Amino acid sequence: MRAFLSPLVPLLAVATLLPAQPKPLSPADFFALETASDVQVSPDGQWVAYVRGWSDQLTDKQYSNIWLVKSDGSGHRALTSGKTHDGSPRWSPDGKRMVYLSDKDGTGRLYVRWMDTGEATPITGGAIPPSSPEWSADGNHIAFSQFVPKAPLVIGTPLTPPPGAQWAAPPKYTDDLVFRFDGAGDIPKGFTHLFVVRADGGTPRQITSGDFHHSGVFGGGFAWTPDASELIVAARRRDSSEMELLESELFAVSVKDGTMRRLTDRLGPDNSPAVSPDGKLIAWTGYDERHQGYQNTYLYVMNRDGSGKRVLSAKFDGSVGSPSWSADGRGVYVQYDEKGNTKVGLFSLDGTMRQLVSNLGGFGAYGGGNYSVSRGGAIAYTMSTPSIPSNVALVSGAPNATPVTLTQLNADLLANRTLGAVEEIWYESSKDKRKIQGWIVKPPGFDSRRKYPLILEIHGGPFANYGDRFDDEKQMMAAHGFVVLYTNPRGSTSYGEEFGNLIHHAYPGDDFYDLNSGVDAVIAKGYIDEKNLFVTGGSGGGVLTAWMVGNTTRFRAALAFYPVINWESFSLTADMAPMSVKNWFPGFPWEEGNRANYDKRSLLSVVKNVKTPTLIMTGEEDYRTPMSESEQYYKALKMRGVDAVLVRVPEEPHGIRKRPSHAASKITTLAGWFDKYKAPVQ
Repeated sequence: MRAFLSPLVPLLAVATLLPAQPKPLSPADFFALETASDVQVSPDGQWVAYVRGWSDQLTDKQYSNIWLVKSDGSGHRALTSGKTHDGSPRWSPDGKRMVYLSDKDGTGRLYVRWMDTGEATPITGGAIPPSSPEWSADGNHIAFSQFVPKAPLVIGTPLTPPPGAQWAAPPKYTDDLVFRFDGAGDIPKGFTHLFVVRADGGTPRQITSGDFHHSGVFGGGFAWTPDASELIVAARRRDSSEMELLESELFAVSVKDGTMRRLTDRLGPDNSPAVSPDGKLIAWTGYDERHQGYQNTYLYVMNRDGSGKRVLSAKFDGSVGSPSWSADGRGVYVQYDEKGNTKVGLFSLDGTMRQLVSNLGGFGAYGGGNYSVSRGGAIAYTMSTPSIPSNVALVSGAPNATPVTLTQLNADLLANRTLGAVEEIWYESSKDKRKIQGWIVKPPGFDSRRKYPLILEIHGGPFANYGDRFDDEKQMMAAHGFVVLYTNPRGSTSYGEEFGNLIHHAYPGDDFYDLNSGVDAVIAKGYIDEKNLFVTGGSGGGVLTAWMVGNTTRFRAALAFYPVINWESFSLTADMAPMSVKNWFPGFPWEEGNRANYDKRSLLSVVKNVKTPTLIMTGEEDYRTPMSESEQYYKALKMRGVDAVLVRVPEEPHGIRKRPSHAASKITTLAGWFDKYKAPVQ
């Protein structure tokens, strides 16, 4: 035995000295990847605070803490720590304090921290967490929004259980059209209101009142006036707001007595108010509702009294958001998407705009991220590229300044991982020769002389965009040996309003040709095995996955994540049902002439054509595209004799990203399903 082992000893010693060889990204890395979000630069531009997200393998949960880094990248350190959910850091106007939200004591509270001493004290309490803290310009007060419950609806007089009895939970009553929301679950009775509290503590005072939400369902926001006398808030105070989920108006609310002045009055969203430094102008975003599938969101300005309304971004064919005034009051910063890339621009008051920053990103190929601006014009932002998952970057206010990356959150992990190269592609749609943009993710170690299986991965929305941003899921698909194609077919945002509305009242439809042509364009490159084509996507991408296999048999297998299958049932069960009826369809499904539109676009209309083995995977708490949609498709396929599997993921809302292990299961399930049907590669 000794003679057998002895030759191996020097070899083992040498092996321990060799550096570990990088390996591809794997589903287990969901627990290791970290994210940067909600970046906030200090008023003097010297520090950047941000929220750092991470996952814990033992609890299978995601947590977040607040970190600080200097503007030169030094001094990187944690401001909070532990298995908590800390967020919304906001600097005081003088930069000496910070307010933030934390649940470290069990319930969400606002804390104020003195930056010189590190002392922090809670300034709110109670069982209902506050949100969206904002400092007054003098630093004396903090405003925030908070849900105010009302007594739940009960019909009749319920019985009272005897002492010591353990009765079942009582029935749930509702008379609200939207009574549950994805990610939140059942919505309790009550409304969101604004509060103000002294920055050194005290009893918060409710400023708004009435049975109305003082923020929009898909937006909202509020801002202080510089003199701290008023709050400008986006509120939903129309009687028709239940059927108009995007509707909101701007109001000026007196901090002293809660009296309100209406500033806007039109059908459509009016959100994200920002008040100029001199208090004379209000910038905001919105549009006149035309009940189209997609409409550009414009930047507006008006006088503080509501007069003199005008559009600043009229010449820009795209949507803008997150307005923020320059310190000199001569322009408004905005965030926008352009051809799959998220940017920051500055609009002058004459309507001209110049780009300042690109490559903003959240986490994934979708747009997102955020920015903030110092008094001197330094812009801090979350950065993402195909090879950078999530970092904090800063560009100074100097002309033509070069962005500086301040953090390297995932550098330790990626130093031992080989990512797939990402290549941009433009091609023509076979429908009408329109130019379509997409990206190809190649497997690590890609060799163009080989043949690879292809996955067509389709984005949801449908009014959204993919782009040149890091995407962990697609990298993991490529790591499994697939070439991955993701594109922005018609209906995608960041290409102008006309392109986005090509699917108005016609989705799914001609987007099939855009996607199918993309597959042809990658095949033409010569490294795809045409016998091994696969298709997948989530939400709207799940819709189009079912649409693709209902219109072609070229794919060997499909995986539809949380799709919509029957537009009629979706429009009567989803949390966003009122908006889908108003904006995505010509009217109610039972009205004369409308049923044909619903039926034509239903995925059940093409299920008779499906021969492709199809797996459907959906969260059991998905209220955006409810489980009943997936069940309809699954049973239709099974009754037709198509090989199909239904996967139900416990506790998961839309997206299946709440638990890291469930996010990993999306990739392991996809790999297993596609491997099952993969033909031997040529």
